[in-house]
Amino acid sequence: MSVALAAAIAVLTGIGSGVGIGIATGKATEAIARQPEAAGQIRTTLLLGCALAEAIGVYGLVVSILLIFVL
Repeated sequence: MSVALAAAIAVLTGIGSGVGIGIATGKATEAIARQPEAAGQIRTTLLLGCALAEAIGVYGLVVSILLIFVL
C-alpha cells in the first residue's frame, strides 16, 4: 500500500512539469509577439527550459516504476 502511494506521488511530478511548460510557452509567445526580432533567442531559451522541465517529469516516472517493480 505505501509503495503504491509513493509511486503515485512520484508520478505527480508530471503535473508540475506540464504546468511549467505551459506557462513558459505562453510567456515565450507573448515575448515573441512584443519583440519579433528576438524570436531566435527566445525560442532557444524556451526549448532548453522545456527540455529541463520534461526531464524532471521523466525522473518522476522512472522513480515511480522503480518503486513499483523493485520494492
